[in-house]
Amino acid sequence: MKVAVIGAGWAGCAAAVEATRLGHSVTLFESARVAGGRARRVDSSLKGQALALDNGQHILIGAYTETLRLMQTLGVDLASSLLRLPLRLQFPNGEGLAFPRSAVFAAWPGGPRWPAAWQSAWGIAMARGWAWGDKASLLRLALRWRAGGFVCAPGLSVAALCKGLSPRALRGLVEPLCVSALNTPAERASAQVFLRVLKDALFSQPGGADLLLPRTDLSALLPDAALAWLTARGPAPRLGVRVQALTRSATGWQLSASGSADLVNTEEIFDAVLLACPPQEAARLATDTIADWAARAAGLQHEPIATVYARVVPGESAANKLPQPMLALHCSADAPAQFVFDRGQLGGPEGLLAFVVSASVGDKALLSAQVLAQGQAQLGLQLELVQTIVEKRASFACTPGLLRPAAQIAPGLLACGDYVAGPYPATLEGAVRSGLQAARLLKA
Repeated sequence: MKVAVIGAGWAGCAAAVEATRLGHSVTLFESARVAGGRARRVDSSLKGQALALDNGQHILIGAYTETLRLMQTLGVDLASSLLRLPLRLQFPNGEGLAFPRSAVFAAWPGGPRWPAAWQSAWGIAMARGWAWGDKASLLRLALRWRAGGFVCAPGLSVAALCKGLSPRALRGLVEPLCVSALNTPAERASAQVFLRVLKDALFSQPGGADLLLPRTDLSALLPDAALAWLTARGPAPRLGVRVQALTRSATGWQLSASGSADLVNTEEIFDAVLLACPPQEAARLATDTIADWAARAAGLQHEPIATVYARVVPGESAANKLPQPMLALHCSADAPAQFVFDRGQLGGPEGLLAFVVSASVGDKALLSAQVLAQGQAQLGLQLELVQTIVEKRASFACTPGLLRPAAQIAPGLLACGDYVAGPYPATLEGAVRSGLQAARLLKA
């Protein structure tokens, strides 16, 4: 089949690679000049030197099996591209969770394989700064979730799911995991989706909760490799080209695009089209075909994420790096960041920090000032602002009972993206799995 994939984010890259691997002739369209969608490289500068940032500080985890498999298919060296650490949700004072390395719970030669739950139970039992009552309340709740098959009523929120949990356990594990995975506060986040994340990360495989911190910019982590792979096997991806219209014809789907000089007002017929663009753009292109699907896609609510990049002022602090590559932060209305990453320990310039504010609200300048003050107060570092990047539609609001658009729109027209119906929230793994699924739904 002759297939068009519209959008070169992580879902579109996965769909284009998988469709090509299955024998289709694939043309990938992307309106931006840089692939990666909401997980892409942003060119910046620091003291006059070129600097590659990301439009949002992302992480992967060990349970992202399809993403890691795709990266290996594309020839990405996982060991050099990702720093693998056991799950750590520790605060600057050392309190919090620190899971043991997954190798400790691997199978002994000739011996049994330790259940993944043992690693999680060990991490909870050894949490620093937690009373035994805090640990017991979380372990009891986890056992109840597991006994119930990690299933709950679809209308339940994470806050309601965790009713009775000690405040320290709620603040130390549930709330950070919820906002980092679902980008939605616990009081209005879907408990069912949250339970699926917990199941796959903490209870399905040893190392599933391991943190995989990118050592390179996000475009170089996967999208650049996907574009190179596709170029070597078929039509070159068309960056900087926006699809203006999509109409059904007697022989397939007519696509009208404009962009670079040699592609202005191009019209082309494809046997099938995969919409891997943001839901609002997918809704625009699909409106004339399936109004109900387009209305559901356009009706999704979204949550922003802000990443505040700051530099440790040389000579003004006792140290210019964090004790770990990633730390949790105590957040409040005037201290909004939940996590901070030391980019100097992840292949970036020494002293460069990235503060993440999930579900961020408020004025950009005020947010930046609050985060700098928070970093100075909690980390003891003198900081200066480098750049603040706000992704206003970073993810859909993963609320209880949400009905997400289906992958199938019409014959020969499919959608993929982290917002499409599936068990995962708006994560890189959710995007990749959706792209793979859409490609496999193509029918010759």
